[in-house]
Amino acid sequence: MNTSSADSGVLLVHKKWRYFQRQHKTGMFYLAFICTQLQMLMHRRIGIIPLPLYCVILFCLSILLAFGKISSDISIMVAILTTLGFTCAELGARIPALRLIGGPVIVTTFLPSCLVYYKLLPGELVRSINDFWQSTNVLYLFIASVVVGSILSMDRRTLVAGMAKIFVPLAAGSVAAAIVGTLTGMAFGLGAHHTFFYLVVPVMAGGIGEGAIPLTLGYADILNLPQKQLFAQVIPAIVLGNLIAIICASLLNQFGKRHARYSGKGRLSAADEGISTNPSDASSVTVEHIAAAGMIAICLYMLGILVHKLIGLPAPVAMLFLAVLAKLTYAISPKLEGGARIVYRFFSTVVTYPLLFAIGITITPWNDLLAGFTLANIATITATVCTLTTVGFFVGKWVGLYPIESAIINACHSGMGGIGDVAILSASYRLEMMPFAQIATRLGGAITITAAILLLGMIS
Repeated sequence: MNTSSADSGVLLVHKKWRYFQRQHKTGMFYLAFICTQLQMLMHRRIGIIPLPLYCVILFCLSILLAFGKISSDISIMVAILTTLGFTCAELGARIPALRLIGGPVIVTTFLPSCLVYYKLLPGELVRSINDFWQSTNVLYLFIASVVVGSILSMDRRTLVAGMAKIFVPLAAGSVAAAIVGTLTGMAFGLGAHHTFFYLVVPVMAGGIGEGAIPLTLGYADILNLPQKQLFAQVIPAIVLGNLIAIICASLLNQFGKRHARYSGKGRLSAADEGISTNPSDASSVTVEHIAAAGMIAICLYMLGILVHKLIGLPAPVAMLFLAVLAKLTYAISPKLEGGARIVYRFFSTVVTYPLLFAIGITITPWNDLLAGFTLANIATITATVCTLTTVGFFVGKWVGLYPIESAIINACHSGMGGIGDVAILSASYRLEMMPFAQIATRLGGAITITAAILLLGMIS
């Protein structure tokens, strides 16, 4: 009796053990299944962000906004700008017609500007991004890293030949664009004086900070008019010119995919070896080399600021010349050049769209863009930018450059300074040409402003 009871008790315990074991195995199976699915989702990305992390970040940001806890701390700003920037880029890449004319760049730059103008973004979010932008000036960190990284990664012969050759199509395109743009404005009923000085010249002045401001200060001194009034007149042309240049650059990239003989895929000429991708060099580059290369970029930018204070040369241009000098004199070791290449790739891949989103929030005026949308303005500015780009295509081919690369560099001459260069080169997937774009924008803009002020002084 007792023995049978014991046996039945053991059997019951055994059955219960088997039951719990089966449940345990089932639970482990489902856990393993969930983990496998999560790993698969981690390979799906919005830009650079794995999809599960993207959802978690959006959830956290929503809660922070609901409680009013959004700050301009760098960690929060990295999360916001990266998530929203790549969201806009993905949206632009999926709109059928827009994606062919630079959709990711256009949406990432101008959609935030539109949302801010119509107050469709939380005010606290916009204020935090503005505070971060003003306190960090992150644009110049980006430009310094891309310019110095791409210069140090170039072949020396390519660097010298490219900088010597780009001035020919740039000069020819600028003169032709000035003539065609002015004639177009006159054909649409705009006066030659207004068309040239308030539409054509601002497009090629080099942006806002180093273009429109010194240009309108010069106009104000000559015409005895308020600088703010003149500034408001030229801003729409600059913004619209930048938009058209983005579209031209994207179309040139599409044309290059269909007609490969005209495209260098970021290389200026057939002799251009481009950015070195030697695997042995890459494998020998350490974290210390990458960090040192980043410090080289920052150091050269600081020297550029000192040069600007001493002689007035724009800091990015001075930095560019110093980087070229360092490259040509073999002052930087091959391993540090490899580190600079990685710094360039990081910023061009990871930082571009978050930066464009911040630009759209902070310094892209949607109302000025709308103000420029008159038939006469659109026709005049389109003729100016397209002439500049087209002449760059054919003259570049004549001097031995790849026509598409030469045309894109000329298009940068009609952008919004460094901001425009980022947008235009991103639309054409050629950020490695940033040094040449900076020459077109900064030096080309300075020459344009000087010539325009001298001419206005002569005829006034």
